Amino acid sequence: MILELKGIYKEYQQGKMKVPVLKDVNFSMEEGEYVAIMGPSGSGKTTLMNIIGCLDKQTEGTFFLDGVDIKACSENEMSDIRLNKIGFVFQSFHLLPKQSALANVEMPLNYARVPKKERRERALKALDRVDFKPNQLSGGQMQRVAIARAIVNNPKLLLADEPTGALDSKSGAQVMELFQRLNDEGVSVLMITHDADIAAHAKRVVTIRDGE
Repeated sequence: MILELKGIYKEYQQGKMKVPVLKDVNFSMEEGEYVAIMGPSGSGKTTLMNIIGCLDKQTEGTFFLDGVDIKACSENEMSDIRLNKIGFVFQSFHLLPKQSALANVEMPLNYARVPKKERRERALKALDRVDFKPNQLSGGQMQRVAIARAIVNNPKLLLADEPTGALDSKSGAQVMELFQRLNDEGVSVLMITHDADIAAHAKRVVTIRDGE
């Protein structure tokens, strides 16, 4: 099992009030699965993604990622898990604008202190896997570079937050084809979306509403 959440609660302090966002969430995912978590704005899906992505910790409950109890992890350990076990794909790409596609993809390997020659080889291979053609960077190509960056460390989990939200329908369809191909290669894919058409590409759809 790649991840398991049991009895997850998350609340935020606003002044003297505690605001509950997630309420008794139970969710698990097998290695190699392709799952979409779907929910409207304000449903708690982004908070849930932040917990799964080791960007935040739950208030209550247990969360195991690849057998590791995340609540017991230090900030440094969580940072290592984000670097080595999770590939992130965001709606707004988060590319460094003044860097080349290759330099953007090499970035996580730089943090992981991979030697320069190996960095270049692995980045080129990741770009090749996503069929990146470097003419001018359209939205779809920017997302391909972002996906190449997400898979360059061979993560256990590809976590995608509204991955087609900033793309036209043709580019969105191409990104969905790419996720399918990566999943066929054995990559575990977890996608957060509010779009039923996009969620339908996954093999399993889980709905979150009002934090449940």
